[in-house]
Amino acid sequence: MKTAKTAAADPRPLAARMRPRNLAEFVGQGQLLDPGGPIAAMLRSGKLHSMLFWGPPGSGKTTLARLLAEATHSVLQPLSAVNSGVREIRAAVAEAEAARAQGHATVLFIDEIHRFNKTQQDALLPHVEEGTFTLIGATTENPSFALVNALLSRARVYVLKPLEEPQLAELLRRTLQDAERGLGHLQVEMAPELQRTLLLSADGDARRLLNLLDLVVQLATPEAGVVRIAAGTLAAAIGQSWRRFDKGGEAFYDEISALHKSLRGSDPDAALYWLARMLDGGADPLYIARRLVRMAMEDIGLADPRALDVALAAKDAYTFLGSPEGDLALAEAVVYLASSPKSNAVYVAWKKVRDAVKAGGSVEVPMHLRNAPTQLMRGLGYGQDYRYDHDYPDAIAPGQPYLPQPLRGQDFYQPSERGLEARIRERLLWIRAHRQSPSESKTHA
Repeated sequence: MKTAKTAAADPRPLAARMRPRNLAEFVGQGQLLDPGGPIAAMLRSGKLHSMLFWGPPGSGKTTLARLLAEATHSVLQPLSAVNSGVREIRAAVAEAEAARAQGHATVLFIDEIHRFNKTQQDALLPHVEEGTFTLIGATTENPSFALVNALLSRARVYVLKPLEEPQLAELLRRTLQDAERGLGHLQVEMAPELQRTLLLSADGDARRLLNLLDLVVQLATPEAGVVRIAAGTLAAAIGQSWRRFDKGGEAFYDEISALHKSLRGSDPDAALYWLARMLDGGADPLYIARRLVRMAMEDIGLADPRALDVALAAKDAYTFLGSPEGDLALAEAVVYLASSPKSNAVYVAWKKVRDAVKAGGSVEVPMHLRNAPTQLMRGLGYGQDYRYDHDYPDAIAPGQPYLPQPLRGQDFYQPSERGLEARIRERLLWIRAHRQSPSESKTHA
């Protein structure tokens, strides 16, 4: 058949052959392209505005830019920020001006625009402002961190989402049935459970799905004109399946935030999940260990002082064992921290004290607290009227203040009523009541 010969003779990868030819074939991003979506409304107006597509790999950023240019009869000029600079931008501007002189609009598509430095981004600004071209930038990085504010103010940001399983399933169905561009001419047979394994391995990435499918078909042995995909063949094609994770990027900080908040929220199951996600994605285990130490201090504190010991021990155990055995030490610490009573009272008190120090200047040490090693200093009143606490019942000198005069009466540390800190709270209330003289007494919460 002609269609079969055409598909078999096309040397391009399957993902390139199956690239949508129009918006009707585009899969996913309904929040933008459905009739009520912003891009659909923009297309109805017949005029493009500059925009930035922010989304993970395989979500359709490049394809959507091309289709929007075609839908508005614009000239598409693609650039990659990886191998382009100001010189290429100037050349693109010249071509856009020439096209405008001929009555044609231009879409300048810049892939991985977050890789442009400030100078390169600034070079785009006057031409976006003047309408020399419509800029469409694609990025996997958070634009608010990666792009200059001037460029952000001139382009609308659209968030593209990873494809969901039903959307990937539709793309798989089309590819297996399409004899002209896909694999329909090969009669590929794949059990439903293997198809789902393939979809899950794609992890929301359309390009990854088609590349994996292309590979698994190449590895399979045709029998009587039918390509039957076996479980072993699929496993060999998938290999080590890594989830989306970018060290130091948006996903990295999202996942460490999810881990921290799961621990703070006392959910050990969720905390273990995010730990596994980060380790699976290649995060530095010692970075995670350092964050666990911080969490033990910030979110548990004196509600359970052992949490800090557990976190530090997990760090030492991982350093001693490495992966994968050391991963279990991190998992044990995560479960312990998530299950511990929580208190940020010391964390809050420390911030209050630092603010008081910054706001109060160099407040002098009260005379009775000063060291008096010489006769001169004693004569000036250094250490005068200091009362040695151990000389008093319960080792508390009644009425003796320790804060400087401007700060007296401040209780920076307010213990919670959880875990060990509940006992600390009772103790401090008792101490404060015994320390105050009748003239200084006040009620403590």
